[in-house]
Amino acid sequence: MELRPEEPADHAAVHHVHREAFGDDGEHVATLADDLRGLLTPTSGLSLVAVEDGDIVGHVLFTRGILDAPERLVDVLVLSPIGVLPEHQKNGIGSALIARGLALADEQGAPAVFLEGSPGYYPRFGFRPGEPLGFRKPSLRIPDAAFQVRTLSTYEPWMTGTLVYPEIFWRHDAVGLR
Repeated sequence: MELRPEEPADHAAVHHVHREAFGDDGEHVATLADDLRGLLTPTSGLSLVAVEDGDIVGHVLFTRGILDAPERLVDVLVLSPIGVLPEHQKNGIGSALIARGLALADEQGAPAVFLEGSPGYYPRFGFRPGEPLGFRKPSLRIPDAAFQVRTLSTYEPWMTGTLVYPEIFWRHDAVGLR
C-alpha cells in the first residue's frame, strides 16, 4: 500500500471512496470532502490517499479550524472525513492514513488536531476527550465523548478554548448528530 498526497486526478476516486464507505450518508460525506478540499493550502491542511494495486482505496482530510483561545486565535486542524472502501476495511488502511496524517500535521506545525468520532477507536492515535482538557466543542449537537483532540509538539498549555469549524461544515449540516 502506498500513502501519498491527493492529486487533482484523484478527486473522482476519492468521491467514490466516501460515497461507498459511508453507506446511506455517503453522497453527503463525499460532497463535504469535495468542498473541504478547497480549504487546503500549501502550509495548512492535507489530503492523503491510500493506493493499492493502482486504485485509491482510502482517503483522509485534515482541514484548518480555529481555536478561539483566551490569548489569541490559534490555527488548528480538523480530521474529517476518513474513509476506506468497504471491501478494504479492517486491514489497517484507515489507521495508516491517520498515523501518517498526524505526523505530517505535526511537521506543518499544527498544535492540535480535533475530530468528532468514536471514543472507542481514536484513543489508539492519542486522541482524548476535549472538554476535560479545556476545549469547548463548536456545537451542542456533538456528544461529549465524540469531541476529541490530539495535541502535537507545538501545543502550549495556554491553547484552550472553543473550536470554530469552517463554514463548510455548517453549510453541509455536518456537525454533531444529524
